[in-house]
Amino acid sequence: MGMQKHPDTTHGESAKEFFEAWDNNVAALDGLYDPADERDSCGVGLVAALDGKRRRDVVEAGIAALKAIWHRGAVDADGKTGDGAGIHVEIPQKFFADAITSTGDQPVEGALIAVGQVFLPKTDLVAQEQCRQIIETEILAFGYGIYGWRQVPIDTACIGEKANATRPEIEQIMIRNLPATAEDAFERDLYVIRRRIEKAAIAAQVDLYICSLSCRSIIYKGMFLAEHLTEFYPDLLDERFVSRFAIYHQRYSTNTFPTWKLAQPSGVWRIMVKSTPFPATSTG
Repeated sequence: MGMQKHPDTTHGESAKEFFEAWDNNVAALDGLYDPADERDSCGVGLVAALDGKRRRDVVEAGIAALKAIWHRGAVDADGKTGDGAGIHVEIPQKFFADAITSTGDQPVEGALIAVGQVFLPKTDLVAQEQCRQIIETEILAFGYGIYGWRQVPIDTACIGEKANATRPEIEQIMIRNLPATAEDAFERDLYVIRRRIEKAAIAAQVDLYICSLSCRSIIYKGMFLAEHLTEFYPDLLDERFVSRFAIYHQRYSTNTFPTWKLAQPSGVWRIMVKSTPFPATSTG
């Protein structure tokens, strides 16, 4: 019995009719979609003081600008977990000097206080202590001192269930410039220290992440909505938080899953390169 040739149809529709219907649909949709309207990148921007003076309104403007680009990131079904947002500002020296004084210690007169913003394992206390030891060991090995650790005040009521479930322990280590190293050299040493810490953490197989380690600037970030930045981190509402710049970022997760570590790029700001829109707002 010979093979029967199938008619050139698609669900009862001839190929010619199918392609005609396709072309008609394309024509009907003409003008409704423009690839130029695609907006699938992160939102990022910079506020800078043109007079080069550290001011509170620069930080406030950066916070307000970040809250205005909430639409550049996605939101989880719980309505509170976001792709991630954060802000990068100068270290408010008086704020941390007062924090050191409150512990009974005294900051070195005229010396910059370096600060490390650190994500530690939240529930594994043994791993937490191991991470602190790794950090302290590398700092001391370079001849610098340690004022102590500070637990960063946070308000978890504003974040979603998924964000809270993966939330790290967030602490700051305050570093004493014992050798009185010049600022540029101090900053270079801190970069090397950070890299050594990261390698040691990998070798020890502990979940340690450093958001920033610097004598110049600090990053506050997390898996919250942009509008909740200052609610989660009340530090940023303190009038002593002053800066000459504020770099803000609302993440849009494309090829990676949202995590606390990826909430705000850190190393990228060192060279100020990112493939997203970069509006600048001046103040002063």
